[in-house]
Amino acid sequence: MAKYQAPDFQERVSAASRARGEALAGYKAKPPVDEAVVAARAAARAAKEAAHREKVEQKRIARAEEQAAKAAARAEADAKAAAKVELTEEERKAARDARYAARKNRKK
Repeated sequence: MAKYQAPDFQERVSAASRARGEALAGYKAKPPVDEAVVAARAAARAAKEAAHREKVEQKRIARAEEQAAKAAARAEADAKAAAKVELTEEERKAARDARYAARKNRKK
């Protein structure tokens, strides 16, 4: 097995120079930026962002409407519960008597 020999200074300098040259050649090989393509991409990005904002706004509106409907349902339920509580003494006595009479009729 061959013994490892670290590259000397000249080999490291030439390798770095070669790598820099290859990187520069790769960079120069890139096609130039086409302004029309950049503008089209920017317009597409803006349209996508506007659509996303619209979607978020629609969801926010739907959520607010849903919360308003729930609040209205709760208010209606509370109103019905309050109406039940506000029965007069005579109405409660009449309801109790009606239940008693119905129970008596079932036993017959």
